[in-house]
Amino acid sequence: MKIIRAIIREERVPYVQKALLAVQIPGMTCSPVRGRGSQRGIHLQFRGGVLTIDLIPKVLVEIVIRDDQEAVVIEKIITAARTGKEGDGRIFVLPVTEAHRVRTTEVEV
Repeated sequence: MKIIRAIIREERVPYVQKALLAVQIPGMTCSPVRGRGSQRGIHLQFRGGVLTIDLIPKVLVEIVIRDDQEAVVIEKIITAARTGKEGDGRIFVLPVTEAHRVRTTEVEV
């Protein structure tokens, strides 16, 4: 099993949700996060001066999937979340050794 952690723009979350539902991936966890990447924040012209916003709001989407679903899920996230502009986000893939279901005490390996 793998966990996909995607940091994407807030406004792209519904598109990612819909794209994942199309490939039968209904479960996901979304958390609001703030950060900055290679663009080092954004700079806005405000009342004659430059206002720098260092930490930009994003959404962290986490999805636990089987190993064979990895390529499809990553491709769907990229297609749905991409705007072509700087700050579209990042995707990280991590291994999951096991998962425990609280209600039934079932263990998935």
